[in-house]
Order: sequence, then C-alpha cells, then structure tokens
Amino acid sequence: MKLVFYLFRRFIPIFLGSLGFFSLVLILVDLLMNLTNYLQNEATAVQVAQVMLLYFPKTCWYAMPLGVLFAVAYTLSDLYANNELTAVFSCGISLLHFTFPLLVFSVLMSFGLYFFENYLVVPTYSKKVQLQGQLLKEEKSLNKNNIVVISENGFIVYKAKFYDNALHRLSDLYLVFRNQDRNLDAIIHADAASWNDEKQHWTLMSPVLYKYQDNTITTGEPGEDMIERLTEPYETFQNNVVTIAEVDSQTAKVYINHLRRTGLPFTQELSEYYKKFAFPAIVFIVVFLSIGLSGKSRKNVLLISLSLSVSAAVLFYVLQMVTMLLAKFGYITPFMGAWFPVFLFIVLSVVLLHYART
Repeated sequence: MKLVFYLFRRFIPIFLGSLGFFSLVLILVDLLMNLTNYLQNEATAVQVAQVMLLYFPKTCWYAMPLGVLFAVAYTLSDLYANNELTAVFSCGISLLHFTFPLLVFSVLMSFGLYFFENYLVVPTYSKKVQLQGQLLKEEKSLNKNNIVVISENGFIVYKAKFYDNALHRLSDLYLVFRNQDRNLDAIIHADAASWNDEKQHWTLMSPVLYKYQDNTITTGEPGEDMIERLTEPYETFQNNVVTIAEVDSQTAKVYINHLRRTGLPFTQELSEYYKKFAFPAIVFIVVFLSIGLSGKSRKNVLLISLSLSVSAAVLFYVLQMVTMLLAKFGYITPFMGAWFPVFLFIVLSVVLLHYART
C-alpha cells in the first residue's frame, strides 16, 4: 500500500502540471488564431477572457490523454533513472504489478472523461462557439437551397427550391407520394408551403395534384388526408448547423436517427458519435503505452518522456483523422473509423509492455 501512495504522490503533481500546460497551449493557439479578428471587431478583454474560460473544459478534454501519457512516462522513467524501480523489481514485484494501480486509475478516468465531456464540455463548448461567433460577427444562416427530404420512411419525398427559416416557408415545392409497393402514387406541386403551428403540418399554396392512372395523367386538388400527412417538422429543412461535437450523446443519437429517417448522409455524424465513446478509452490505452515507453533512457528523462508522449499522441490523432475521413467517404464503417486507432494502439501497447524492462 505504501508503494501505491508513493507512486501516486510522484504521479499526481506531474499529471496536473502537464494537464494544465497542454490545456494552456491549446487555449493560446485558439487565442492567437483569432486575436486579429477580436481586435478588428473591438471585442473587450473581458469578453475574450470569457471565451477562453468557456474553452478551458474542452482543452482539458483534449489534453487529458496527452497529460496522462506524459505523466506516467516521466514518473516511471524517473524511477528507472534513480534505480528505484530496480529496488522494486528485486523485491519480486513485476512492472505490471507495480503499475496496476495506474491502470485502475486510468479505467476510472476513462469513464469519468465520458461524463465530463457529455455534461460539462458539451454545454460550455457550445456557449464558447456561440459567444465567439457573436464577437467575430460570424452569422450562420438557417436558410437552405435545393432541398430533398425523405419522410414517412420513404413514402413521401419533399423537393423544394428554397427554405426561408424566418417565415418557415418552402418555395417551389414538389411532393412525391409513394404507395405501399414503393411505386409512384401521386405528385403535388405547390408554389409555396408554410408551416402551420396550430395544426402541425404544412399548408400548401396553389397546390396541384398529379396522379397517374390507366396510362393517363389526371390533375386536381389534393385531399385533406394528403395534406394532413405533411407533418415533417420545419427544423428538418434548416441548414445543417448541428455539430456532433457540440451536442451530448443523447442529442447526437436523435439527430443521426433523424438523418437516417430523412434519407440524408449520416456516416460522418455516426463516426463522430462513436468517437464520443472511443475517445475516453484512450486514457486507459495511453497508460499501457507509457508503461511500455518508460525506461528507454536514463538520461534526459524529461526530454525523452516529452518527445515520446508528443510523438505517440500526434501519431494517434493523425491516424484517427485518417480513419474518420475513410469512414466519411464510405471506405470503412463509421464504427471502425472511430475505434480502429484504439484497437491498434491497444495491440501496440501490449507489445511494448511485453518488451519493457522489468
């Protein structure tokens, strides 16, 4: 038990210091990238400081794996350099046994990181993006051109030339109705359609019904039963401004189901959704990785630990970026896009741990 307390007494200060350092670097990078725009838009120091404060939980979330990786690698390497681990090994305690408390700590951190991201990072980062957009005068329009939306599990297709969010209005609207066999049943064209809040469906203006029967096309007015089926919410037609990184996992799941239901592309969003669960697992992986990387040098422990940690983190993030792009374009599944780097680094960590000095 004394060894556990001693290990954490060496580990915790380095972990907190590295976490703060890497978080500060990310905050300063964001600040320097937008500093000119802040000055041009006359943002006050208090407002900029508020943006940085709201960004802090997100930077902690990003920096957590890197901080853990560096702290474990440096702590163990320092113990190696001071021959303290040699004394531990001479008592019959293996490296895995000695570092097992760190592995347990990393598992708890992985679960905690998920809840930290879901309940603190998401709301603060969303507020940061909103406030930063206001300070930089970056307005996002909800209007959208050339819309195609599939509704009622494919039985109704909306095609509109333009959606005006201020009026909740669709212009030059075509509605394709399909029967139970998924064949064409009827087409309705309307000059415009407005959302009726009271009845919770679209009200058509100058609608014309086209129906194909017995090799002839007939025209007329659509029945009330067809109008009442036009219940697709107006939010569906808004310009896509939902970013999975800015919403919690429950909201993300609802949004992805909405994309599936309306026939819109969702592979990129699904990959980001899986990433919400894959990213916290990195904390457990990097502890394995840093244990394997420790003890590679007895000289320049700080420099070697820092360089190995940064190199491993860069390799992981680059690999995950590549797999996420592959998932986006359909070369691999969204699940593998988020989880493949995790699986690969688990194997790499086990190999490094196997050949670590004990």
